[in-house]
Amino acid sequence: MKKIVYLIFPLLIFMLGCKKDNDEVGGDFHPRIFDQGLVFQSPSRIIQEGQSAVYNRLLFSPAPGAKTKLSWKVDGKEVSTDTAFTFTPTAGGEFEIKLEATFNGQTATRLSKVLVSPSTYTPKVSPFVNMPYLSENGVSANVTWANVSHVAFSGARVLPDGEVDFSKGNQNQNIDELVARGHMNGVPVLLGVTGRLSGVDGWSLYNSTDFGLVISDAAKRAHLVQALTQYVVNRKLDGIDVMMTDLSNDVYDISAKSAQSVGPFVSELKAALPVGSIVTATVTTNYMHWEYTDLSKADWINVHAFEDGAHVGPGAPLGQQSSLSFMNDGATIWRNKGFPANKIVLGIPAFGVRYLELDGDGNNLSWGSYDYMQFKDILVKDPTAAQKEFTAVEAKGVYFNGIPLVTQKANYIKEKGFKGAYLWAGDYDAVGENSLMNTLSKILK
Repeated sequence: MKKIVYLIFPLLIFMLGCKKDNDEVGGDFHPRIFDQGLVFQSPSRIIQEGQSAVYNRLLFSPAPGAKTKLSWKVDGKEVSTDTAFTFTPTAGGEFEIKLEATFNGQTATRLSKVLVSPSTYTPKVSPFVNMPYLSENGVSANVTWANVSHVAFSGARVLPDGEVDFSKGNQNQNIDELVARGHMNGVPVLLGVTGRLSGVDGWSLYNSTDFGLVISDAAKRAHLVQALTQYVVNRKLDGIDVMMTDLSNDVYDISAKSAQSVGPFVSELKAALPVGSIVTATVTTNYMHWEYTDLSKADWINVHAFEDGAHVGPGAPLGQQSSLSFMNDGATIWRNKGFPANKIVLGIPAFGVRYLELDGDGNNLSWGSYDYMQFKDILVKDPTAAQKEFTAVEAKGVYFNGIPLVTQKANYIKEKGFKGAYLWAGDYDAVGENSLMNTLSKILK
């Protein structure tokens, strides 16, 4: 019943407007555009090159004719005077579609932005990987494209039955915008595949076996590879990162089998994806690193070389969890496993550890007495924090990586010949001169 009312109401206004137009000569009546098809409802539309954006099911008052003139413009240039318009771009880019209805010198306007993902692009040349790894809540607006060589987005969560939840990327065409803007800027975009994550820190949820048990089963793994490959192809993504970190589990054999299955999973993805696709693996630095098998098919590995675990838990001393020395230790682990430096991308955190309660000795009280703060939120509390590693403005204080420490890490990566750095998570970062990605970009270029 509501739909009928919605349809009748604009028609009545349209008829009344037409009647007024017929009854009057001149006057100050303002023209109206009724969007029955809701084609202007969204401020922007995202399509792929070769597709079309159709603007139709529009009504006008007064009706188009001798007195009411219509004009469709693309980036300010008139392309049609019809009552409908189909925009079929021949190249990627961002375009403004404007509809004007003019009557007696007065004009009604509707605007639409169309983002067109190019069918082909040339990746920018960069000597290092500078990669913001967006969390599932990250969006294209979180990326300063000039500062990055690659982008990863945690947009595929493996479910216990082997199916995949792509909802975060599909919401508001988030993944489509990332790909479109990435390719317009020469930046490959990777799909991050995870199990259930614990929160801001990016570790997997303790005792969560969804992802590991799926890839440990050959049949389920094959089904998962097929589903991910189809999504990558359909969305024009450039590849996949397998985020299998923090494999600790109450049952060691389950954790071990999960780690041992990452190698076959990476190999099967590499074989199934289109030629030239990038496949990487984000790996742990804890004791489970021994269980990883052959990862030679990975284009590179992302080493989760932050959060040493020594400064959380009952009685743990307060301090920097993500030091340069811990990064070096993590890099050494994987060098000793046979990976050359130029196939290792080292992780840097864009968040800090916040202490909430301390014991009588001034140490962390318990497993529940700390949490995490995003870097940009730390700067809201302390605008000078970008040049620090600690700020006391929150609870019992926050330890984090500021620009000086990130500068040291970037110089270490450059001097030792590593492949680059990734920032977890890119959407936690600040903007402008306080941006950690900006700091990395200035050095790793």
